[in-house]
Amino acid sequence: MSRLAVVALGGNALVRDKGHESIPDQYETVQAVAPHLVDLVAAGWTIVVTHGNGPQVGFILRRSELAIHEVAPVPLDYVVGDTQGAIGYMFAKALGNELARRAIGRPVVAVVTQTVVDAADPAFAQPTKPVGTFMDETTARVRAAEHGWTIAEDSGRGWRRTVPSPEPIEIVELPTIRALCDLGAIVIAGGGGGIAVTRDPSGALVGSEAVIDKDRTSALLAAELGADLLLVATGVEQVAVDFGTPEQRWLDHLTVAEAEALLAAGQFGEGSMAPKIDAVIDFLRRRPEGAAVITSPAAMRDALGRATGTWITATGTWITATAPPPPS
Repeated sequence: MSRLAVVALGGNALVRDKGHESIPDQYETVQAVAPHLVDLVAAGWTIVVTHGNGPQVGFILRRSELAIHEVAPVPLDYVVGDTQGAIGYMFAKALGNELARRAIGRPVVAVVTQTVVDAADPAFAQPTKPVGTFMDETTARVRAAEHGWTIAEDSGRGWRRTVPSPEPIEIVELPTIRALCDLGAIVIAGGGGGIAVTRDPSGALVGSEAVIDKDRTSALLAAELGADLLLVATGVEQVAVDFGTPEQRWLDHLTVAEAEALLAAGQFGEGSMAPKIDAVIDFLRRRPEGAAVITSPAAMRDALGRATGTWITATGTWITATAPPPPS
């Protein structure tokens, strides 16, 4: 059987710059990523693709704000669901076309994914995750009064709505995703960290006005699936220490203990690399026999061959890079 990899792609990876934010522009970016993902399939891996949705959530919330006097605003859990469907469609189409081009017979399916969080999670008392458009303070305070939002100033760029970002504890569609993997499907799941839901006293699912860190959900999904590899695709080929200084050094391999020490020392940016390292550590704590690699989408195939990327393992032992081909 082929090995299983969860590949976590950032939502910002779909938006190249301010001049390329449209849906067709985003699809062009997905088309550019698709061959690199199919390279992994051609090398014998079964893959589950997760993705971020930060910019896309912002776009939908902005449309909702602009239309607020005409139609009711869209609740945040439905916004996340909308992005999962749209981005999942982009990946399903692009991957399906690339597989057909190479005559690789693998099904592709996007799964709208719900992620259970604890209603008592402390994050609900401290909504710190900024979402939506930037506003001046006066507008932000008016919106907060009208809609019951919490707001905060965001890094000197303006005021934004803030929402909770609780920890993921359960992926509702996990059995379905596992069954699809067993059938050899390429699965797109866990978009934007999953739609945040809680369970009421009867066990029924209830949508939540919250967002979940995509990398944390990817780590949970990879561990629960028993994945051999968590591949975190980001904007750089390798992780660096002393980034942006004359002492900058690129890292080929870290143990979990080394990664934890560097994280504690503040070597990784809080809004960039630190959450990825933290998620990788979480995955390897749950599944120490697995491995993780952080690299760019274009370098994924080379990273599996050890030519680039930063590998992180529970110990100093690396897994075999290339999986055997799947059975015919």
